[in-house]
Amino acid sequence: MLAEDILAAGGSEIKQVPGGAEFVGSMETCYRVNLESRIATRVLWRVASTDYRNEEDIYRLALGVNWSALFEVNRSIRVYVTATRSPLRSLEFATLRVKDAVCDRFRQEDGQRPNVNTQNPDVRIHLFLTAEQATLYVDTSGEPLWQRGMKLAKVVAPLKENLAAGILRLVGWRPGMPLLDPMCGSGTFLLEAVGMTLDDAPGLTRDEGEFGFTRLHGHDATLWRSLRRTAAERRALADASLPIFGSDISDDAMARAQQNLAYAGIDDLVTLERADMLLRTAPAGAGVLVANPPYGERIGEADELAAFYPKLGDALKRNFAGWDCWFLSADTRLPKLVGLKPKRKIPLFNGPLECRLYGFDIVAGQHR
Repeated sequence: MLAEDILAAGGSEIKQVPGGAEFVGSMETCYRVNLESRIATRVLWRVASTDYRNEEDIYRLALGVNWSALFEVNRSIRVYVTATRSPLRSLEFATLRVKDAVCDRFRQEDGQRPNVNTQNPDVRIHLFLTAEQATLYVDTSGEPLWQRGMKLAKVVAPLKENLAAGILRLVGWRPGMPLLDPMCGSGTFLLEAVGMTLDDAPGLTRDEGEFGFTRLHGHDATLWRSLRRTAAERRALADASLPIFGSDISDDAMARAQQNLAYAGIDDLVTLERADMLLRTAPAGAGVLVANPPYGERIGEADELAAFYPKLGDALKRNFAGWDCWFLSADTRLPKLVGLKPKRKIPLFNGPLECRLYGFDIVAGQHR
């Protein structure tokens, strides 16, 4: 899905890799992916790569980059290191060596060094290590792109916006199809579904200068403003409410979802109601139900869920015949205890938790 977003933004030589996709493109393509993709977390600009064996190889790699051609010395920096099967004993030391190399190179070029800011840096530098390869990137996104800036009220275990958008696409939901989230929490699925329906560019909800590329040399502010203006003018208008429905048994969750929808200016487009999933009826004859139920991570919840799942299966068969129902869960007991055979089991990660997206076709009567 990320590769599809990149292609739509004008990228070329697109290659899917574990955890992401590589592509070639102009800075305009970079702007477009940052602005338009609902799936991307970050757009990283690769600036150097080499085989390595120790921290000194990494230092030499970073020292060889002409950082002053990428950003001003008065920009604050932070270095992030991610590794997969790296032989290095200390990633903290690797982080320090990259920072030292960046500062040393600036001193060679400009006679001064950039400051380090671990809280809110102007420029984020990423080092990714495999068993043999070290690659340096400059972050063009700034804060993660799933932070759309649309939610004021959050819940304890929020679903990231890009994961919610990806799930909606994975399950085959399309704008215009009835959609129900009966455990909507703060309303993430609802917000993403409305955004997809209205053809909103998700990056529009962030401030114009919030993106990392605005602090790099060569940033074309005129082009960036033009792309944002075009995206804003493209936004579809809805004259009436959409077939998008949300409910939750919790009054607090309902209040949070309502507040978030109102903050996004779309509270009149979604139908919200307080309802128990086990008792509520389907809002249409057919549609897509998607939910992110509790996983039983806290003490006592596992037993509660074991009692809840059979009731959930009965409620689905009783009230949602004709619906395509999907549940994201880290609890592998869910299909068996619900009493329904999933048509698909899609592995996904919700943060650090390995989950499955279980899909069920609900038909009237019994499966034969």
